[in-house]
Amino acid sequence: MARSRQRSANTRRGGTTRPQRRPATHRDEQGLIPYLARAVREVESAVERGRVTPSVRTKFQAVALLVRDERSRVKADETATQGQRDGQLRRLDGVATILAKSATREVSLLGLLAEEAQVSDEVHDLMDEIMTAAGVEAPERETTPDAEPDDAAAPTERRVVPRSVVARQLANPFLVPDFSNAPARPTGPRRLATWELIGPLFRAFEQGGASASMALPEPADLRLPDGRELMPHQARVVAAAAEGHRTFLLADEPGLGKTAQSLLAARAAQAYPLLVVVPNVVKTNWAREVGLWTPERSVTVVHGDGHTVDGFADIVVVNYEVLDRHVGWLGDHGFRGMVIDEAHFIKNKTSQRSRHALELSERIRRRAGRPLLMALTGTPLINDIEDFRAIWQFLGWIDDRKPLTELMNRLEETGLTPAEPAFYGAARRCVVDMGIVRRRKVDVAADIPERRIADLPVELDDAEGRSIRKAEAELARRLVERYDTALATRRSGAVVDGIDHDLVRQVATWEREDDDASTGENIFSMIRRIGRAKAGLAADYAAQLANSVGKVVFFAKHVEVMDLAEESFARAGLRYSSIRGDQTPKVRQQNIDAFVEDPEVAVVVCSLTAAGVGLNLQVASNVVLAELSWTDAEQTQAIDRVHRIGQGDPVTAWRIIAAQTIDSRIAGLIDSKAGLAARALDGSDEALASSADLQLEALVVLLTQALEARDGGAAA
Repeated sequence: MARSRQRSANTRRGGTTRPQRRPATHRDEQGLIPYLARAVREVESAVERGRVTPSVRTKFQAVALLVRDERSRVKADETATQGQRDGQLRRLDGVATILAKSATREVSLLGLLAEEAQVSDEVHDLMDEIMTAAGVEAPERETTPDAEPDDAAAPTERRVVPRSVVARQLANPFLVPDFSNAPARPTGPRRLATWELIGPLFRAFEQGGASASMALPEPADLRLPDGRELMPHQARVVAAAAEGHRTFLLADEPGLGKTAQSLLAARAAQAYPLLVVVPNVVKTNWAREVGLWTPERSVTVVHGDGHTVDGFADIVVVNYEVLDRHVGWLGDHGFRGMVIDEAHFIKNKTSQRSRHALELSERIRRRAGRPLLMALTGTPLINDIEDFRAIWQFLGWIDDRKPLTELMNRLEETGLTPAEPAFYGAARRCVVDMGIVRRRKVDVAADIPERRIADLPVELDDAEGRSIRKAEAELARRLVERYDTALATRRSGAVVDGIDHDLVRQVATWEREDDDASTGENIFSMIRRIGRAKAGLAADYAAQLANSVGKVVFFAKHVEVMDLAEESFARAGLRYSSIRGDQTPKVRQQNIDAFVEDPEVAVVVCSLTAAGVGLNLQVASNVVLAELSWTDAEQTQAIDRVHRIGQGDPVTAWRIIAAQTIDSRIAGLIDSKAGLAARALDGSDEALASSADLQLEALVVLLTQALEARDGGAAA
């Protein structure tokens, strides 16, 4: 049932609904079955709405396993009458029927019913929660526990070593530690040895003071790939790495090019092999940036168990979510540098990802002496300084109890102790000089265009992503089949490289016309599915921006994408407002005012068609385009809600693109129609052309590439 769109800024918090034990008033409401019935209805509702998230899949498998176990228990229950057993079995059959119908609607769920299907810890945990809520004792499960916080290096069942990594280890079995650049040990008496210093260091930042940015050298001439240009503020960090600085807390605002700075700093420091740990949403983008900034270096991306990893690559990119199963071999790989993106992800030192990141940093520092260590985050440094304890530890500035050698030497050189007021300003300067770099857009406005569009490719590596790619392949196959049929009866027309391009366009025209009346998979439904699949990733990135730099404008084309994004923001605890086409003028204005005037409202979720014109949202300077428009004019109008007269900050529009799908082809078509230079520099529309036939062009590109791939394969 459609939800009301007449909503104001709210503070709803999302999350998985957990079953709660309720007092039963009837035998039918006792035991496990009522909880299974409620859970399966939630699964059914999610499938009907097309929102089969990982948590829904977990719930589906947990319910299926509990139904199986409960059926066996009921059949063996000699304390119940035959009538009672029959009644319970009928109710279990009802739950099983709903599971089967849901799996029929969402075929990716069928694999979870197979005998050989893997059962994750999350499924076991949810099964235990449901049983406990129902008053049923959960069985003991034979599992290997995760490492305790004080033993993060202990092996777990999920640890893997990719085959290519084994090949590399066999090719180079003796990775000799490099201690040539290890910091000198302190000599002589230590005045501060008996002082507790971690607390005073944090208080030094809480008290404020000078700018939290180290002095950086002037930019040096750099060898860059053709077409690449480094902005002065970026080049200064690279110059610092070239001069020997090896630890950086790079806290520039989003949009100031931290990725390029990190990759070029690694090149300047010769910090290869380099380990890069990132959120899943930007994993693909990092691989792309390596190709843009350091194309001479090979890069490999770790997916899942790492079956496709190139163990000989110069740069290894891995996301936090799978770090646990790879931390073993990563620690022995001989890395000479490590970068963690969105470093505030490790602020909770008890979390698994924080423990693994700190373990890897320590093992790399132990082997490499003075490796390049870079923590990237856009979060302001002055707020919640305790959150940076783990980051400072990752960089090797402190351990759990005290500053480490280099920072301690700097503090000793001040000649001060925490008993003296002057200590705090001096201590702050010591920490900043260890490598804190913080620039805001307004600080380096002369370096960057006042308006730019940054593409952020994301990888759809779940079941829905695989389904989308399969549907795209089927569409391409259908186009090729139609082309071949038409070619058999038509031999006229221009032929270029063996392909009749006039006929290609004609076939694409037929397909588009058929799309208008089609109820099956076509380019329009495919783009809609891609939008839904990207929604969570786009919302995650918008949340990161909101936590880093403040207010964000989030644009989507379809209602369900807006719904999914709002659910993500609610789960993240972010307040948001919503601007949709079915709102009354009064509600619409209330939501606009909430975003503009209430500092607690971090995100406004906007419809591309309903909010693309007539609004002033320049309180923000970051825009997330979760879905692509069919016209560049629509995209430009959306960005112009923020990029307006009176905007004091450079504006960045983050365009979320699904890699390895037709989404990326459409993005290229939009850019070719619009004229990249005009859009990136000043938003001029003089180079814009009509994009009314963009759907047709997308089909032309899809068919042409399919024919080239087929003909090229045949020739080979």
